Amino acid sequence: MKFCVSYLAVIAGVLLLLNTYPLRVSQDLVFRSKATTLQNSVSVMVYSLSGLDVLNEENVAAAMAVVEETGMSRILVTDSGGKVLYDTRETDSAQGRYTFYSEIVQALLGNDAFSCTYQNGAFRSRAASPVLYQNQIIGAVYAYELDLEQAALLEGLQSNLLRLSMMITLIVLLLSVLLSAALTKKISQLLTAIREVREGAYSHRTQIVGHDEMAQIGHEFNRLVDRLQTTEEVRRRFVSDASHELKTPLAAIRLLSDSILQTDNIDPQTTREFVTDIGQEAERLSRITEDLLRLTKLDSGVLEAAAPVEVLPVLEQVLRMMSLIAQEKEVDLTYGAQEGCWVLATRDEVHQVIYNLVDNAVKYCGAKKTVQVQLRAEREWVTLQVCDNGPGIPEEDLPRVFERFYRVDKARSRAAGGTGLGLAIVSDTVRRRGGEVKVANRLGGGCCFSVRWPRLERSGS
Repeated sequence: MKFCVSYLAVIAGVLLLLNTYPLRVSQDLVFRSKATTLQNSVSVMVYSLSGLDVLNEENVAAAMAVVEETGMSRILVTDSGGKVLYDTRETDSAQGRYTFYSEIVQALLGNDAFSCTYQNGAFRSRAASPVLYQNQIIGAVYAYELDLEQAALLEGLQSNLLRLSMMITLIVLLLSVLLSAALTKKISQLLTAIREVREGAYSHRTQIVGHDEMAQIGHEFNRLVDRLQTTEEVRRRFVSDASHELKTPLAAIRLLSDSILQTDNIDPQTTREFVTDIGQEAERLSRITEDLLRLTKLDSGVLEAAAPVEVLPVLEQVLRMMSLIAQEKEVDLTYGAQEGCWVLATRDEVHQVIYNLVDNAVKYCGAKKTVQVQLRAEREWVTLQVCDNGPGIPEEDLPRVFERFYRVDKARSRAAGGTGLGLAIVSDTVRRRGGEVKVANRLGGGCCFSVRWPRLERSGS
């Protein structure tokens, strides 16, 4: 209704202008034309009387007899006192009487007078001029014209404009109803879809056809809902997986603590073993909590201010930490690196990425295997590769290894103390700094993780 009323208000203003401006302009043109023709006619009559020293009925009638027919509705000639000496009206003639038309009064005062009105379907024009003899006013000439023909033309124009306006009004009314209905239908569909999604129906989509702006808004809304649905599914899976991962160490801690409390005369050695297991589960719970907090921080988009970081010193620090673990697991850990590999990040982020990749490789490649780490600068990128010759990753699992809580071998991962979040943290951390992470199996066995950061040019590097 608002759209329809708005359209009608606009067209009403246009039609009002259409029905007034042309008529007003036409009237002004007629008024100017009448002023010219009527005053010219009066001037001719004044000229015919200008040779007389005194005006009376006889000499005025004789002078006016030689004036050509002008088509005037009425002509009056008066003396200086306003007495009518000549009147072309046959019935109810004013001859011999005094008249005080405003135009005659103006003429007797020495002024040319003209007036024109349009009313009751006729143009009524009046003009008067003084008659002078030796610069003395001896009378006045008054002419009156009633024009029905031009008035009829103007009325015809007005009627045509009115009919045209009515046709335009009907057409615009129909179009406004149709357009308003079409537009409000699309808006209604979009509002319905918004309400459905607001209530949690993320599978709902709006079907707005066309290529106009509303259709584009509908398409963008569907894309937004697709993203919301994906985000909601990831959130639910994340909450479910997180709850499951947290429940496992909690259940173990509860079981062990209940065993200690409910077992009478438990020996100190068994108690020590149970308490040690409780400590390990608590440590695992702490690791899961820390990883969850780190992921939450990444998801919030709040990152620490980036600064130039040289990767090689961080890599050497991580490898020194991992060397003992590698020795315990009988893994040969080697590396090769170039100097001058600078990236724009934080030292903690680079440390976290390198540590998670190397830790995974050492834990899961197996005994008597090798882990090779390579760091090099390649044009616009700094590339870190962590490769092993272990059992590798099944091809069907490769696309999902960076998902949160996803494990290729769940039992083996839990036994190794993994949380299933390390690779997800690596992927999110690198991606938010403009880099990328890839994984692929090696032809001779094992897999290779590759990380690329945008290279930061440093003087002397």
